Amino acid sequence: MAAPYDPAPAEPARYLDRETSWLQFNNRVLELAEDKDIPLLERAKYSAIVASNLDEFFMVRVAGLKRRIAAGATGTTVSGITPREVIQRIWSLSKEQMLRHATGFQDTLRPELAAVGIEILRWSELDGVQQDEMYGLFREQIFPVLTPLAVDPAHPFPYISGLSLNLAVIVRNPVSGNEHFARVKVPPGLPRFVRIGDNRFLPLEELIAAHLQHLFTGMEVLGHHAFRVTRNEDVEVEVEGDESQNLLETLERELMRRRFGPPVRLEVEDTIDLQVLDLLVRELGVSDAEVFRLPPPLDLTGLMAISAEDRPELKFAPFATALHEGLADFESAAGIDVFAAMRQHDILLHHPYDSFTTSVQRFLEQAAADPDVRAIKQTLYRTSGDSPIVDALIDAAEAGKEVLVLVEITARFDEHANIVWARKLEQAGCHVVYGLMGLKTHCKLSLVVRQEGTRLRRYAHIGTGNYNPKTARAYEDLGLLTCDPDVGEDLTHLFNRLSGYSRMTTYRRLLTAPNGLRDAVIERIERERDKRESKRRAVAKTARIRLKMNSLVDEAVIDALYGAGQAGVPVDILVRGMCALRPGVPGLSENIRVRSVLGRFLEHSRVFVFGDDAADSPAARAAADRSAENLYEGWIGSADMMHRNLDRRVEALVRITDPVRLRKLTSLVDMAFDEDAAGWELGPDGEWTRRTGPGGAALRDVQETLIETRNRSQSSRRARLG
Repeated sequence: MAAPYDPAPAEPARYLDRETSWLQFNNRVLELAEDKDIPLLERAKYSAIVASNLDEFFMVRVAGLKRRIAAGATGTTVSGITPREVIQRIWSLSKEQMLRHATGFQDTLRPELAAVGIEILRWSELDGVQQDEMYGLFREQIFPVLTPLAVDPAHPFPYISGLSLNLAVIVRNPVSGNEHFARVKVPPGLPRFVRIGDNRFLPLEELIAAHLQHLFTGMEVLGHHAFRVTRNEDVEVEVEGDESQNLLETLERELMRRRFGPPVRLEVEDTIDLQVLDLLVRELGVSDAEVFRLPPPLDLTGLMAISAEDRPELKFAPFATALHEGLADFESAAGIDVFAAMRQHDILLHHPYDSFTTSVQRFLEQAAADPDVRAIKQTLYRTSGDSPIVDALIDAAEAGKEVLVLVEITARFDEHANIVWARKLEQAGCHVVYGLMGLKTHCKLSLVVRQEGTRLRRYAHIGTGNYNPKTARAYEDLGLLTCDPDVGEDLTHLFNRLSGYSRMTTYRRLLTAPNGLRDAVIERIERERDKRESKRRAVAKTARIRLKMNSLVDEAVIDALYGAGQAGVPVDILVRGMCALRPGVPGLSENIRVRSVLGRFLEHSRVFVFGDDAADSPAARAAADRSAENLYEGWIGSADMMHRNLDRRVEALVRITDPVRLRKLTSLVDMAFDEDAAGWELGPDGEWTRRTGPGGAALRDVQETLIETRNRSQSSRRARLG
C-alpha cells in the first residue's frame, strides 16, 4: 500500500471559504428564479427559497461567526482569512445578492407575473372600489389585532422579534408639535400578501400603512418605513455536570432564550428616513454593516404562497410518484406486501421518483398491523405535522409491540415539533429516547423484528432523507429496504448503542460517525490511489471516485481527494451546496471535477462510490477481481463530509452489495457528469459557472430525464399487464 498522502502546509488557496461557497449556492438558486426558461410560478417559488435560505444563513451561520468573534477568535480559517475578514466578505456578498434578488423581483418577476394576470400591487395602484374593499377587510380582520407601541420616556423601545415585519411610524402631536416614534408589528398569523379578488395581491404592510391614522387617532402621521430584524436563533444545548439532567427540559429553556437572541441583520426599505434608521441602529445595537437597504417589499418568503396559485400552465408539468418496480409484483387487494418483496431481494429506492407512501410508509404501516411483528425501532429527525409514520408507531405500541423511537429533539428549527412528537409517542407507550449526550442523531434508520416460524427475521430501511412523506415528494433521496442478516445485526447493535450503553462501533455493512466514518472514507479514497498506482493495468483502470452530497468542507477528506487526484484517479463530486475543495488546479486537483445540480427537487441524497465496473471485457474484469478486494463498492446514507456530521452527529452509511443496484447507484452520479447535462461547474478560481450548450442553449435537465425514464417504465409495465 502506498504511503498516506502527506499534504504540504496549507496555503490560502488550498481550501475555498465555506461561507462564500454557501452564498454562491444561494446565487445558483437565484439564477433559477431569473431563468426565463423555467415556468413563472416556479420562479416565484425559487425567489421565496432564496429569501428563506438567507434568513437561515444569518440566523445560524452569521450568528455563529459573530459569536466566535465575540469570544476572541483571531486566527485564520483554513481558507486563509480571519473570522473578521470572513464576516466582512459575507456582508459585502450578501448585500449584493439581496439587492439583486429584490431588484429582480421589482423589475422583472413582478411585471412578468402581472403580464399573466397575477398582480402584486401597491396601495396607490388600487382603484377606489378596491381601496374601499380593502378598508373593510382592515377594519374587520386586521385593525383589532394591531398593537401600536410608542417610544418615549415612559415607553422604552419595544422588543423586535426575529423575522417579524414591522412599520416604523413617525407621528406629530398637533397641539404640542412634538414628533414621536412608534412601532407597529405586521401580524405574522395573517397572509403575507392579501388577496384582492382573483389573482391580485397587496402586501399586508401596505394595507396597514394606508390606515395608520386609525391607530393614531388625533395625531398626524408624518411617515412610515418597513423594517425587519434577523436574530441569532441557533440553539446550543450544553448539559454540564450531571448527564442525567433532563435533555427535554434543557432544550425547552433554550428555545425560550432563542426568542431573545441578539440581532444579526436589519433590513429596511431603501427610502427610510435617516433619523429613523439611526434610531433603529442605535436601539437594536447593530452595526452599519449589518444594515441592508432594499427596495420594497421586504420579506419575499411570502412569494411561496403566490407560487401555489392554481395556474398549472405556469408550473412544471405534473409529476406523479410511482410504485417501485421491485414492489409491483407484490401488490394485491390487501395492499403491498413489502416484507415479501424484501425477502426476494434488496430494494434500492429513489425518491421522489419512487413513491415514499407505497414503500417506506407502507413498510412501517404493515409492520404496525402485522401480528407477527414483535418490535419496531426507529429514528426520527424531522417528520411532517400530520405524520403517518408517527401514527404507525403509535398503532404498533397500542397493539402491544415493543416500539423504540429515537427522537432527535435538537433538529434545528424543528425542536418544538419534535418535543410534541416525543410526548405523544411516550403517552402511547413507545420507549422514547433522545440519543447520545452531545451528539445529534441524524441517521435515518428503521428496524422491524418479525416472528417467522421458529426464527426471528429482521427487516430494515436505511435512507438518506427524513421520514417525512411531504418532503419525500419534493426532496431527491435514496433508501435501501433489506432483510439481509448482516444489516439486521448491524442495526440491532447500533440501536443498542443509541438507547443503552453498548460501545460497539464496527459493523458488517455499516459505516458510522462519529466513530470511524471519516477514517473509513479516507481509507477508501487512498485505496483508489493505490489501485491507480498499481502496475497491473486491469487494476489501475478500476481506480475511480464518485461522490454526491450536500456539502464537502472536511479538510482531511479534501486532502485525501487531492492526493488521489494527483495520483491520476478520476474524481467526480456532485455537491448541492457548499464545497471547500478547489478543483482543476494544476499540480493539485486537475483530475477532480465538481458539479452542482439544482432543480424542481431538492438534491438531498449522499452517495459514495469507490472504484469502477471498468474493464474492457469480462476477462479483464475477472483479472481485476483476482487482484484486489472490493474494487467497486457503493454506499448511501445520511452523512455529508462536514465536521459536524463526522464529529458531532450519529450518522450511518450502508453498503450497496447487489451489482445491479450498485450500477444503478453509480449511474445516478454519472448522469450529472454527462457532457449534455445541465448544471453548474466549479472552476479553479472558486467560481461556479452554469453549463450551457452551443450558443447558450439549455442542456438536458437531469431530474426531468429521470422523470421521463420513470414515466416510460410505468407505461411499459402497464402495456405488459394489458
